[in-house]
Amino acid sequence: MTKIAIVEDDPMISEIYYKKFTDSGFEVLTAASGDQLLNLLKDQKVDVVMTDLIMPKMDGFQLIEKLRGGEYNPDIKIIVASNLSQREDREKAINLGANGFVAKAEYSPSELVKEIQRLLNQFQEQQKNEYRENAKASGVDMADSGPKKKILMIEDEEIFIDMFGSKMKQDGYDVDAARNGAWGIKEALNGEYDLFVIDMVMPAMTGDEIVAKLKLEDKTKNIPIIVLSASVDDGVAKKVKDLGVQEFFVKTQITPSELSKKIAEILV
Repeated sequence: MTKIAIVEDDPMISEIYYKKFTDSGFEVLTAASGDQLLNLLKDQKVDVVMTDLIMPKMDGFQLIEKLRGGEYNPDIKIIVASNLSQREDREKAINLGANGFVAKAEYSPSELVKEIQRLLNQFQEQQKNEYRENAKASGVDMADSGPKKKILMIEDEEIFIDMFGSKMKQDGYDVDAARNGAWGIKEALNGEYDLFVIDMVMPAMTGDEIVAKLKLEDKTKNIPIIVLSASVDDGVAKKVKDLGVQEFFVKTQITPSELSKKIAEILV
């Protein structure tokens, strides 16, 4: 779970952001000032800081300088969300060490959450690409970097097997595909898998039947499951979540990168 610290001096806005980010799966800390955030970071580790620029005592620019001064984790991502969105404000924030800048007035709270997640996904992809390039330059074969996590996709649509499977393979996972439910159960029981990705609508067995079967078998009952569905019906999502799956996504509303990121979080 991504842990975000939100620095916002308006208590009403801070409360709204806390709820929106929490509902979207973030672990959230809030601070009303830069000083308060720095005190929190003495005992708390966060993945990302989202800060305003106009704040009492210590403005956002000063906060960025403090965070990049060497005392705090250099891997923390800093994203400015401010109504000060002139070009010079953006350039100053980035030059001081911010990773991204969002014009707060251009986004509703829900849209802001999506934009922050998009930026974090982008940062993660950049880091992976840098790692691959550095490994390649050093003559390291990524295929030989250690045992791969193994994933079984139980999915009958070739386009989704290719789209999601290719990204998972690119990110270092060993991926098998089973194109109907009965085949998927057989593969799951005969193989050694770390995670299952299951479509809800399948030949031979439905997705919820597949999940229920896997949860009954000693070999597979504790293996995490991600369910994909073409339906946005809340009842469908609740039905499979009650069976004990880790995540439920609508196929057309999740990108291959987002799915691979979620798999990485589950398999940590």
